[in-house]
Amino acid sequence: MIKFPCEAVDSKKFLTDTQHYQSDFLLKLYFVMLRIRMVEEAIERDYHKDAMKSPVHLSIGQEASAAGCNLALHAGDLIYCSHRAHGHYLAKGGDLRAMMAELHCRETGCAKSLAGSMHLLDKKVGMEGSSAIVAGAIPIATGFALSQKLNKASRVSVAFFGDAATEEGVHWESLNFAILKKLPIIFVCENNFYSVCTPLDERQPHHVKIIDRVAHFGLPAQEVNGNDILAIYALMSRAVQRARDGEGPGYLVINSYRWRGHHGVGDDSATGYRPIQELSSWMAQDPINVLTQALQKRKILTLAMDEDYKNKIQIEIEDSFEFALNSPHPAPALLFNTVYA
Repeated sequence: MIKFPCEAVDSKKFLTDTQHYQSDFLLKLYFVMLRIRMVEEAIERDYHKDAMKSPVHLSIGQEASAAGCNLALHAGDLIYCSHRAHGHYLAKGGDLRAMMAELHCRETGCAKSLAGSMHLLDKKVGMEGSSAIVAGAIPIATGFALSQKLNKASRVSVAFFGDAATEEGVHWESLNFAILKKLPIIFVCENNFYSVCTPLDERQPHHVKIIDRVAHFGLPAQEVNGNDILAIYALMSRAVQRARDGEGPGYLVINSYRWRGHHGVGDDSATGYRPIQELSSWMAQDPINVLTQALQKRKILTLAMDEDYKNKIQIEIEDSFEFALNSPHPAPALLFNTVYA
């Protein structure tokens, strides 16, 4: 029995929605999603070699969330993430070489090998950090939003987290505080329906959706199909502008699905915690294919262009692996240079 069937993207409406955007921007959305997918597939391809010493949590299948949200932000806006952060790092403008070096625990990594995959950060692009603690990044993002309000700045902060984070008290405390103080923050719940191997309906009352509970707190909350990148981008853009204009926080629930297991590489559906048919239903609505088909119908993306994109990305990926493997291991003194209390 399929617990969480995929909501199909309305292909006719999606095709119509593409007409509201310039071709170059639509191609950028496609390129960012494709790059995230190919990078994570390459990580999966080589992970067995044991050169990457960092545990990984892949977001294959959830690329539209990372691309649609982060492309709605300004360069100066800051994001705070959970442990599944590769896509957000890349979509926010993070350097692939630096990310791959970090996964290989090398000194040239974006955090000099101290963060790894689960704690990616790069302050140069506004990736302020990610936390393996469930809901751990939410109060930090809220605190930054408070500083922006007090300093009368225009930057917005975004907290990305999974559905399990809505079971933590700090999630609701941060929401309450952000609403009370009208803080410039967007809360983005990437609901992929599972916390490790436990389904959502075994953790939360099935008759009360996350979006309904959030709405009762009194802030604008929207739920969106995680395979529809245009809908994600549109809702995120409105929420960000509203926050930037001083109207307070926003909240998005993006219903998406991870194609791989909770951690590591490969599909773990055979263990029985989720139906294989459920995964298949989501894969059939691949967000990259949804956009690809629309762009091809409008003759914006040709087969030659697509092949060129893939070749360029593949060259960049192989270069990033080579860079990481040829980078020095961190010196022991690094541990003493970065300690603070």
